[in-house]
Amino acid sequence: MAKRESGRLMLESEIPAFVDAVIEAGCNICAIGHDCYVLGDREEMDAAADELDRIGEVFGDRDFLLREIVAYLRSIGRYLDPGSPAKHWTENGNVH
Repeated sequence: MAKRESGRLMLESEIPAFVDAVIEAGCNICAIGHDCYVLGDREEMDAAADELDRIGEVFGDRDFLLREIVAYLRSIGRYLDPGSPAKHWTENGNVH
């Protein structure tokens, strides 16, 4: 997946649409703890590489919104905490 070079900065208000787009692309985006998130596992990301590149172009740079994206993912139950016995975010009991 190529680094976004559009010069555009994603708006905080676009986080839900960004997450929805990643999910629609076939990736299981989720937060890891309180300061990290992943778009999906390697197979999902490889299968959706072109779509993820397009999403990156549409939404622009989001690196500076890391904590806000993590907070949103946690608010909708898409998270895993380090040390948790859960193996998948759907097992954390807080899925919306």
